[in-house]
Amino acid sequence: MGTGSDVASMSEHRRVIADTTALPRVADRETFDAGLEELRRREKAHSREGDAIAAQRRQLPMVEVDAGITVTGPDGPVTLLDAFDGRKQLLAYYYMWHTGHPAAEQCQGCTWCTGQVQEISYLHARDITFAVFCQGPYAESRAYRDFMGWTMPWYSAVGSLEHLLAGRNIGQMYLVSYVRQGDRVFETYWTTMRGVEVMDNNYALMDLTVYGRQEPFEDSPEGWPKLWATEDPVLPKVIDGRPTAQWSRIDAGRSDDLTSGRSATS
Repeated sequence: MGTGSDVASMSEHRRVIADTTALPRVADRETFDAGLEELRRREKAHSREGDAIAAQRRQLPMVEVDAGITVTGPDGPVTLLDAFDGRKQLLAYYYMWHTGHPAAEQCQGCTWCTGQVQEISYLHARDITFAVFCQGPYAESRAYRDFMGWTMPWYSAVGSLEHLLAGRNIGQMYLVSYVRQGDRVFETYWTTMRGVEVMDNNYALMDLTVYGRQEPFEDSPEGWPKLWATEDPVLPKVIDGRPTAQWSRIDAGRSDDLTSGRSATS
C-alpha cells in the first residue's frame, strides 16, 4: 500500500523541469508562416501516406485462430469468442507482466499506453471491443487495473499465450486485431514496440511542442533539453521509481497492494 513516506518522496523529489536558454530563433510572422507552410506540405503528405498504409493493412489476408482458446476474466475462463462481447471485431492489448513484483515494478510502457485507452464508446459504436489480455495471473493483475482505476475489460491470457501469440515472443507488448465470422475467429493484424504508440495521445501532443519528447533518439537542435535521457532509454516513463501515472493514485490514497487478489467487485 502507498504510505505517507511514498507521498512525501514524490512531493520532495518530483522532477524539476529546469529552464533552458535553448529556443528557436525569433522571426517575423511572414517568415514564420512561410516555414510552417513548407512543413505543412510534409505533414499532409505524411497523412496521405498513413491513409495508404491503412488501406494496405485492410487488404492483408487473415489467419484463423481457435475461437475456443480461453482467457480468464472476473467470472473465470471464457473463450476468445466470448471476449468479443458480441461485437464483430476485437482489439486485444497483450499487457506485459512481472509476476510477484509490486505495482511500482510493473511495466512502465504498458501502464503508459493502457491508461490512455479510456473512452471506448467510439470503438463500441463501430462494433469493436477493446480488451486487455494480461500476460500475468488474473487476481494480481486485476488488482493493478483496479489500483489504476481503469475500466476496460481485463483478462489473463496465462496458459493460452503460446497459442494466441503463436510464433511471437511471449513477454513483449502486442496489439492484435481480430474479426469474427459467426463462431470463427481470425487474426487480421498485429504490432508491437513503437507500433503500440497508436494507443497514446501524449506523445502525439508532445511532438507538436518545440522540445518534443525530450528523449535520446530525437533529432533536435544543439542545446535542446533531453531531460528523459537519464531514465530507461527505451521506455522513459518513470518518476522516482514508479510509472509516472501511479503517483496520482498514491496521492489519492489508493492501495497498490497486488497480493490481496481483490475480486472484480471490490
